[in-house]
Amino acid sequence: MDTVEFLGLKSSHNPFRWHLEVVPHISTSVNFLFGGCGLAAAISAMEATTGRNLIWATAQYLSYARPGEVMDIDVTVSVSGHQMTQARAVCHVGEREILTVNAALGDRPLDLHGQFETMPVVPPPDDCPLFIHRGLQEGSINERIEKKLVKGRQIATLDKTVGDGQTLMWARIPGVIQGVDASALAVLGDYIPLGVSQAMGIRGGGNSLDNTLRVVRLVPTEWVLLDIRIHAIDRGFAHGLVHMYAEDGTLMATASQSCIVRFWKDEVPTDKEVS
Repeated sequence: MDTVEFLGLKSSHNPFRWHLEVVPHISTSVNFLFGGCGLAAAISAMEATTGRNLIWATAQYLSYARPGEVMDIDVTVSVSGHQMTQARAVCHVGEREILTVNAALGDRPLDLHGQFETMPVVPPPDDCPLFIHRGLQEGSINERIEKKLVKGRQIATLDKTVGDGQTLMWARIPGVIQGVDASALAVLGDYIPLGVSQAMGIRGGGNSLDNTLRVVRLVPTEWVLLDIRIHAIDRGFAHGLVHMYAEDGTLMATASQSCIVRFWKDEVPTDKEVS
């Protein structure tokens, strides 16, 4: 099963319109479409519509789509050149806009390349413990994505001790994704809010306001190393990025976003945590 099948994305008689049935396995544990899955669906729709590979895509999250709803995705090709296309996808449930995605797609046969970010030296996935989410994950997106903790804390050990802002974990979608494409990386790249709890030592996370995915090179890999960096948290918002590496050290993509910092219902923030 590929990413399109995993998401459940469907085409229509109109090559510029797609639709996505929102179901629990692409939703969060609190019953709304996982932001990474929304971005992934828009990317898959634009790639299929244009016949070109993603370079970058940026999503602005505007509202929530919930299980039982159907999200339509309308693709607009703004500019299409010999090597590159600029496109936009508006994702909506009826007249309620859920997210808007702008993107560039294409490839250029330029014999010039280099990688200047280096994957951290980490143990292989088999030598790392499984990351355990808090309860209420049954049937949600978190049940479908396997994560191995490399650097960070299990939720049960979070004690409000501030960390250094970096979280490292291996991630994969076992038995579902064959290889890794841009849409799969959009799903895996939406875990910057998870880094908020690790950075501040709190039982919480965040709701994404945006997400920008930049694709460098796709190579075969089963696991993806997520190098999550929280840059700063202030005014109730967090800002950070994640570098996504293949097992051989190839930097496949980066994702960056801002999010609204949220505490779980069973967690009472202190003045320090919300200042």
